[in-house]
Amino acid sequence: MFSPWKQWHRPLMTNVTLMIGLALVAGIGLLVDHRTLLDESVWVKPLKFGFAFAVYSGTLAWLLTKLHKAARFGWWLGTAFAVAATVEVAGITVQAARGTFSHFNSNLSDPINQATTQAFTYGVAALFLVQLAIAGLVLFQRTGDRAVVTAVRAGIALATGGMLVPVYWMVTEVHPRMVTDANGQQVQMYQGHGIGDPDGHGMPITHWSMTGGDFRVPHFVGLHGITVLLLVTALVGRATWLRTEKVRGRLVRVAALGYTGLFAVVAWQAGRGQSLAHPDAKTLIALAAVVLCTAAAATAVTANARRHD
Repeated sequence: MFSPWKQWHRPLMTNVTLMIGLALVAGIGLLVDHRTLLDESVWVKPLKFGFAFAVYSGTLAWLLTKLHKAARFGWWLGTAFAVAATVEVAGITVQAARGTFSHFNSNLSDPINQATTQAFTYGVAALFLVQLAIAGLVLFQRTGDRAVVTAVRAGIALATGGMLVPVYWMVTEVHPRMVTDANGQQVQMYQGHGIGDPDGHGMPITHWSMTGGDFRVPHFVGLHGITVLLLVTALVGRATWLRTEKVRGRLVRVAALGYTGLFAVVAWQAGRGQSLAHPDAKTLIALAAVVLCTAAAATAVTANARRHD
């Protein structure tokens, strides 16, 4: 299933290496630099972006080796993604080191703020367009057996949705406000991460909002769906009694539908201004329905496979 990593897309693997290095530096920054933005370390955001892009770029680096058609075009798309991701995260890191905001910063009189804001704006657009192009390449060709194809196609679709959700909310929900950066300066912000509480945070590790909806939740869930589904595929492939490609494909399809249900629930929850940590009865019922339906479908597929083993 997985080719040797040395054969993976080299520019994307270079991005992975840079992101791992950034995560390590940001981790040290958390320990030695006590400056804060909105009550959290200035190095939290670079740490999260470093980790997220290391995982996602690594997944894309592997995926692009599986393309049988338009492989050269896929290579250039991967290179464009690596460059855009590196530029965007570099801007985030520079602003963190300066003790100010990288996202939604309206202080364009500062040339560095202006440059990073433009890098963020155009970088997100470039990443999304490249993601759509890669999705088109993947959806119309086989990248492995049925299980792998299902995981890749569903994962790419989820990742595209995960990128689109926050863009939709940023366009439809505007939250201009004044906040204070780590240097004690007032900064005009034109948007926020949350619904109901644009600057909410407080959740351990992720620092997602504890007081309102947070579109970073469905963004994270959707973006990393392909990684989760490929791990499920690898686990299913290790089960010796699941010998037929058809059964493995069905199980991964069930997992993909269940994960899509999870993505839909957390997106709906965030859109209602509700924190992931404080679900109401409606959210719990929806989540329970997703879990029960997924479990029932997986049980039916495995039971049928055992009967015919």
